[in-house]
Amino acid sequence: MNGAELLVAALENEGVQRIFGVPGEENLAFVDALRRSSIELVLTRHEQAAAFMAATHGRLTGRPGVCLSTLGPGALNLTTGAAYALLGAMPMVMLSGQKGILSRKQAGFQVVDMVATMTPLTKMAHQIVSARTIPTLVRDAFRVAQQERPGPVHLELPEDIAADAVADVALVPPHPVDPPIAPKEALDRAAALIRRAERPLVMLGAAASRPRLAEALSAFVRRLQIPFFNTQMGKGAVSGGSGLYMGTAALTERDYVHRAIDRADLIISIGHDTVEKPPFLMGPNGPTVLHVGYLPAVVEEVFWPQAELVGDVGPSLGLLADRLEGQLPNAGALLELRQEILGHIAERAEESRYPLTPQRIVHDVRQVMPEDGIVCLDNGMFKIWFARNYRTRVANTLLLDNALATMGAGLPSAIMAATLYPERRVLAVCGDGGFMMNSQELETAVRLKLNLVVLILQDNAYGMIRWKQAVDGYADFGMSFGNPDFVAYARAYGITGSRVDGPDDLAPTLEAAFREGGVHLVTTPVDYSENMRVFVTELRKSAPG
Repeated sequence: MNGAELLVAALENEGVQRIFGVPGEENLAFVDALRRSSIELVLTRHEQAAAFMAATHGRLTGRPGVCLSTLGPGALNLTTGAAYALLGAMPMVMLSGQKGILSRKQAGFQVVDMVATMTPLTKMAHQIVSARTIPTLVRDAFRVAQQERPGPVHLELPEDIAADAVADVALVPPHPVDPPIAPKEALDRAAALIRRAERPLVMLGAAASRPRLAEALSAFVRRLQIPFFNTQMGKGAVSGGSGLYMGTAALTERDYVHRAIDRADLIISIGHDTVEKPPFLMGPNGPTVLHVGYLPAVVEEVFWPQAELVGDVGPSLGLLADRLEGQLPNAGALLELRQEILGHIAERAEESRYPLTPQRIVHDVRQVMPEDGIVCLDNGMFKIWFARNYRTRVANTLLLDNALATMGAGLPSAIMAATLYPERRVLAVCGDGGFMMNSQELETAVRLKLNLVVLILQDNAYGMIRWKQAVDGYADFGMSFGNPDFVAYARAYGITGSRVDGPDDLAPTLEAAFREGGVHLVTTPVDYSENMRVFVTELRKSAPG
């Protein structure tokens, strides 16, 4: 057995089923070992997309996804995906090749110090310098990637270490690690704080969307009957159809949901991660905040909780509910605001206007997506509309990035979701700018024979920045571009392309695409004039004072 074969065996030992990436000559021995293994090698058309896919695997399953690159330029293409996983708390293991370290006959050709490059972008970055250390390094990499706070790990395998013969090295068996539950004293303090609250409100943040938490969070909210709102990345952590949902903090302040936030005297912040754009701003006259998380709160200028409950969130919330169930006469004090808040958000959702408004697009997508259907958003102005208006009823069914907030991740993340859940409807929603950053992965989706629909919202501009440019009073400059004929572009990949030509065409077009199966591309123009009306003019009028 050589180092490459031992690495593959160690990955099989971790339960790895797929590796996404673009190999090079420096990891040909590893690729050959994969050929003879149980692991599927999924070739992508760009390493960045491979990293987005691996990160999304970690996000959806809680188990690290794995991606692969060669040295130098290929490894550097993983860096955006590394930052995506680091800020988004998605467990991922990145493997890259390197020139030999015992002898280097090509000198410095293509050599970049990737361990140094990856160190600030990962939880751990390590060069493998001895084949015998591979089992322990791989076990540690998966442990580090998966433990709270989850994130990416990088291992670099030089080609001479990959070729080095090794014998009698045992693999390290994985074992479950259960984080500690919050101590009794902390639970008692948190319970006393909640009992005293006159207008309590629960906030669900990014860490509330961990796959293992859905049942525990829903039970906690159901037992205490405290209304809740969520951050963008906390959507779906508790059912949006529970009767307690107050909205999503898609903006930092002055949105309709902030009427409840501003009136609350206690916010129970479950799983908030300050890498997200702030869902509200703490101030001296604001509500008391109780942080509930796996780790202590990160104190920031806009978030400095006055109390904390730290430990395994699910079991800790169960013990907290045991102390409080049936003892909170003021639990629903803020529910009187719910109908007004959600009513404002739903305005103009069925308006027949062409090009389509964002509200109508969100409405029509919701109509064709079943409760367990997965919508994967790229980054753009539409992300705010989906975060604000799209009602989720199952955890991790609206995947968006409010941490790194990078463009180009929507299509790769949808490919990963469709691969993991072939029986569920999966829709990628992309702006024309973000779609073209990784549009080549359509070929990957076709090759994998996925059932996937891609919706492109076309405004021929970098719409979010163009909107911000206008809000800040700058001239309209430098944000517009041209596009290919997206229907013809789809045809070039051997897939069906459709163009929405009227205000009532989107829902039936998406429905037909899903029913037919395979990969489909649907493009529609979007009327973003609603951005200024809703997010600037209307909210300024509704702001207190």
